[in-house]
Amino acid sequence: MNWVPIVFVTFKVLALGIAMFFAIKWHYDQGEKGATLAMLGTGVKMTTFFVLALLIVALIAFFVSSMLGLDLRFP
Repeated sequence: MNWVPIVFVTFKVLALGIAMFFAIKWHYDQGEKGATLAMLGTGVKMTTFFVLALLIVALIAFFVSSMLGLDLRFP
């Protein structure tokens, strides 16, 4: 039974590694077909979306934790 986690974790790492390799390769090949400027615009949009989502999640976490009575003030 001690070998089961080792085998499963190894299999998971290999499977995810292979899947990530082919996903990155496919996206790279698709990117070569498209215009560089369009890819740059999409990157900026996705970065903006990610930063806004991160800000919203942080504000919600701060609001909920302050409602629960946690002290989040800086020292």
